[in-house]
Amino acid sequence: MPSAILEQHERRRAITRLLTDHVVNRQAELVELLRAEGYPATQSSVSRDLRDLGVAKLKSGYSLPEPDSDDSNDEHDDESLQAIAESVRDIRQAGPNLLVIVTAVGAAQRVAVMLDRTGWPEIVGTLSGDDTIFVATIGANEQRRLKSRLRRHLKRVVK
Repeated sequence: MPSAILEQHERRRAITRLLTDHVVNRQAELVELLRAEGYPATQSSVSRDLRDLGVAKLKSGYSLPEPDSDDSNDEHDDESLQAIAESVRDIRQAGPNLLVIVTAVGAAQRVAVMLDRTGWPEIVGTLSGDDTIFVATIGANEQRRLKSRLRRHLKRVVK
């Protein structure tokens, strides 16, 4: 009998493959697909797997994160952020070290993942909901630099 860790690893590989091959809109659909292939799965285990894999829930279904790249220059950042720019609606300051980014409904998680992956030193961390992201910075100077950088990269952001 395989260990729980091995089962989890195999299930996560299957989830990655299934999300690549199928449009999945609900966790229950993913549980059914996994069970049909013989993987033990519950809604709770799938929910944890999706979170740990960095999967985003979009209007069009679950979406795997883009593969990490060793190239983290501004040109790469610009391309990555431009891909999500249409989802960003507003950027607001909320105190000396917190930015609030308002997105289209259902897009906050994907935008937050992209921000986390930029590796920008101004970003301490992000917390996303359905259409809102809190971006923590070290201080006011970093917040101003980040806001300026975001406006430069996300040209469609409302002032």
